[in-house]
Amino acid sequence: MVPHGASRDDPILAEHPTPTRRRGGLGGGAARMIEVMLLAIDIGNSNVTLGLFRAGALLGTRRARTDPRATPDEVEQLLSGLVALEGLALTDIDGFSLASVVPSLTAAVEVVAERRGRGLVVATNGSIPIAVRVDRPDEVGADRLVNVLAAARLYGTPAVVMDLGTATTLECAAADGAYVGGAIAPGLEVGMEALAAHTAKLPRIELRTPDRAIGRNTVAAMQAGTILGYQALANGLLECVRAELAEMTGVSPPEVKAILTGGLAAGPWARAIRGVDAIDPELTLKGLAILHAEVGGGEPLELGLS
Repeated sequence: MVPHGASRDDPILAEHPTPTRRRGGLGGGAARMIEVMLLAIDIGNSNVTLGLFRAGALLGTRRARTDPRATPDEVEQLLSGLVALEGLALTDIDGFSLASVVPSLTAAVEVVAERRGRGLVVATNGSIPIAVRVDRPDEVGADRLVNVLAAARLYGTPAVVMDLGTATTLECAAADGAYVGGAIAPGLEVGMEALAAHTAKLPRIELRTPDRAIGRNTVAAMQAGTILGYQALANGLLECVRAELAEMTGVSPPEVKAILTGGLAAGPWARAIRGVDAIDPELTLKGLAILHAEVGGGEPLELGLS
């Protein structure tokens, strides 16, 4: 369960010494110290993504398809099964941190946490420690706010986060870390699925960057239109949003950090998006760990990029 670009020996998040929990050990009542385990849960419209953190270090991630009809028992079974892939059980988890855009699954995780007697921090407009300066703060997805929190703490501000998932979203962090709005476009895979579903002869194709914009067969033409077209969309949106945020905060556009995240951010085609300062597919999970540390009563994380 090792994340992209990381090993088990390289902590992604450094922190001040974290309180540990003492459990009974083997033989004669001896005890051993167990580092605090956090399970970060990001529930999106398409996928449930888990991140397992030990003392601030991201050990790795797991992913499953989102089933909005899942009962609390089914959600508990899912979480148990994914954690078991790491040789652990839910009893090894000390706390949960959750961002969810599916209300029924938010409620299910709340039930699981209560059953297990574990603390749960739920990311909401009210719980995330940043200002939200938009017309309707309650309409902003929790994952979008968590991304801004993580970007501000890890990379600095002002910043734009481009999240490449079911939707492509751009989130803007002002110089003081406040969320000040963004943009939403259909995701790349959603567009490709729609193209295949609503045409009689166009197939589902592999996400691969073509060598040419002029395709000599159907697949090559579709790859040119979708991949190169989407790169152009991403480049154009990022340039516009970055320029507006720079003007808003009184800096030049290159001073605005740009971070890619989301399930598609690790794809080769994403590296062609211009002006990106960092590609961090686990940014949301890291944001949930930051949130848990800052509002869940734990020791503050001392975050950096080293």
